[in-house]
Amino acid sequence: MMNFAKTSDGWYFEYQGGADENAWVWTELKNDGSTTISKIFNFVRSDLREPPDDTTDMDDYVYVFDFGKIEGEYVRIPGRMIGSENDVMFPTGTFFKRKLFAAERNISIFGRLSKLLDHRDPIIVGGADPKAIPMEVFEELLRKFPNTYELNRYADARVHTILSTYLDGMKDARGMYEDYLNKKMVVKGGLKLETADLKKLEIEKYVLIRKLINDALENKTDLAEEQWQIYMLSFILLLFPKYIRVLENVTINDYYTREDGKKTPRYIDLALLDANGNLDVIELKKPFDNKILRKGQYRGNNVPTSELSGAIMQAEKYLFHLSKWGIQGERELTKRYAADIPEGMKIRISNPKAIIILGRDTTFGGDMTDGQRLDFEVIKRKYANMMDIITYDDLIRRLDNTIVALGGETVIAKKT
Repeated sequence: MMNFAKTSDGWYFEYQGGADENAWVWTELKNDGSTTISKIFNFVRSDLREPPDDTTDMDDYVYVFDFGKIEGEYVRIPGRMIGSENDVMFPTGTFFKRKLFAAERNISIFGRLSKLLDHRDPIIVGGADPKAIPMEVFEELLRKFPNTYELNRYADARVHTILSTYLDGMKDARGMYEDYLNKKMVVKGGLKLETADLKKLEIEKYVLIRKLINDALENKTDLAEEQWQIYMLSFILLLFPKYIRVLENVTINDYYTREDGKKTPRYIDLALLDANGNLDVIELKKPFDNKILRKGQYRGNNVPTSELSGAIMQAEKYLFHLSKWGIQGERELTKRYAADIPEGMKIRISNPKAIIILGRDTTFGGDMTDGQRLDFEVIKRKYANMMDIITYDDLIRRLDNTIVALGGETVIAKKT
């Protein structure tokens, strides 16, 4: 039996094992000084309110531990009791139960959450505190926390991802497209370059890219961000044909961060080089849902999430430092990447631009409303002179429109 009981000054955690299975808690508390109940709740000896003595019948004994103290309108639960590095606070009227703290496979929900935080302030759930996670958002988190089936699917996908690196049968988009070209362009020992054939090849190219991106959105979202970038790089030059090279891990100099004026190295994960040698920046983020607009509004307006704002700020800083580096940067980058660019080409830093690809057109379980789409468009246009902000659904729509414009047919994909 496990129960949470409310008192005038806080909450207690009550536990009683079955017949002949009750004494183990006291044994662990005496010998080790601590115990874990139901694989998620952790207590030390001083948490026990009325320890048993030699006369106690352990079969009928109920362990009563201090669990939470009332602080104003909230109950504060010490993080150590629930596997978290942060204390947790719920409104005093909360009905406590195990599933508020534990997911399938006995995963500590707040333990997972605390690992994502860079502070040790209390995690507040519900109530009127402006820093609180709204209760409906927390309940949505509980509903969407991975179950056993999803975890097994994730494990299978990870195994497939690792093995596909070494097994034959999986080609990247560029390789598949080049194979297609080799088959289609060679006609009776010669090349046939008629306009109709070229248009057909273009349609096939974009259909292929669309299929691969859609497949990735359905089956490869478990990839780490670095692996996702590697996958997308296989056809990024086909998506943006003005570019001829992708440069990875580009080191640039920052002369503004340090007060002594000395340079600080900054690293651009991915940069694009066009046919004239002009350098641009591309940010490829994973296609998570709910990464474009916040759930709540600010004075009736939809505002960007921290992920979108962070990606924009990161891209802006890259462009700023590139521009300030100027001619010296052009010389250094040209020398550094001489082996990767056509002979005689010079890398130019001339009003560089950025492309940001992230997120889906969804907001917390549904498609964006017309108002949300308008506000997102306002955000994109604000930065249009220096960067192009694209969702993965935007990417699919662009491919659909391109295919149709070339005379092909396509069907708009449903969101995963």
